[in-house]
Amino acid sequence: MSQERAAVMVEHQARGCASLGSPLYAFLLERVAQDVRAGGPCLDALAGYEDAPGPDAIALRLLGGVHALVLTGRAPDLAVHYPSMGGVFDPDLPDACWHAFRAAVVSEMAWVRDWMTRPPQTNEVGRANLLIAGLLRAVRTGPLPVRLFELGSSAGLNLRADHFRCVSEGFDWGPADSPVVLDDSWRGAPPAWLAKAAAEHPVLTVVERRGCDLTPIDPLSPDGALALRAYVWPDQAARAARLEGALRLAARVPAEVDAIGAADFLARVRLEPGTLTVVWHSIMRQYVPAAEWERVEHELDRLAAASTAEAGFAHVSFEPRRVGDEHRFRLAVRLGGAAETVLAEARPHGLPARGISA
Repeated sequence: MSQERAAVMVEHQARGCASLGSPLYAFLLERVAQDVRAGGPCLDALAGYEDAPGPDAIALRLLGGVHALVLTGRAPDLAVHYPSMGGVFDPDLPDACWHAFRAAVVSEMAWVRDWMTRPPQTNEVGRANLLIAGLLRAVRTGPLPVRLFELGSSAGLNLRADHFRCVSEGFDWGPADSPVVLDDSWRGAPPAWLAKAAAEHPVLTVVERRGCDLTPIDPLSPDGALALRAYVWPDQAARAARLEGALRLAARVPAEVDAIGAADFLARVRLEPGTLTVVWHSIMRQYVPAAEWERVEHELDRLAAASTAEAGFAHVSFEPRRVGDEHRFRLAVRLGGAAETVLAEARPHGLPARGISA
């Protein structure tokens, strides 16, 4: 039963990779699922994780570990199929890629097993597209210097989001020389409220940047940078380029990420006069146990209740929400004690976005 469940979870991720534009990973995970059912080396790699809950993303852990092998030169036969290392994946002749992948798992089982202990740490820079929009919405009502706090920060790359540049049809915001360019940030023209906010606030002043994560990554360390690169899908060059730009920014713009849970982190946050305190997060709620998320909501309510014109508060989130029978990834903003407003939605990687309300 556990073996079959693992195969089903891998197949689920394969479909996700296919829908998000990674034919390489969609193919490899289909083969991984077959190998798991056959009792092959991929089952050995996943051993002990067969019954892990979905958010543990066992397929992404496996893929990340193997990608790290490729990036460090430990799997040269597989590298020729990985675009991230200059290789080419031929979907019409995929067997060579699969055999090289399977061989890498066999020969580097200890390495792969170590990666299975690590939660996926994508720190997806594209999601900042929605977070920036939410922040611009917030400063329209509280144009004060911003104190930025992020839940589930990973390496804290998106704590530097005000240094990114967003570009779409008839719209641009952010430094013209930014190493991170979020192209095609909106489907067509952005919402009118965003265009107005961007014109009113072409530059934001952020006076504090702090985040939390149970297992934070140091983006300035070789191991940390490798982990971040390994979790970017190797046939998605635009994502990789955004990550490289964000790593360069991280070396220039300081931010702190504490190794602490979200609820305990928020419990230490207090509003300060003359500033707008913003708490944001993107696609991390699913990793937080229900009991702890109740504590997070309690702390968010505390901060909202304390909000004033002189010491403002905003909560910005880009998280999956059930809409009918579907889960959609939506931007929501709560300003002070007001009700939450859903403003936009996008695919999980954040680009492009679509406005859905005012």
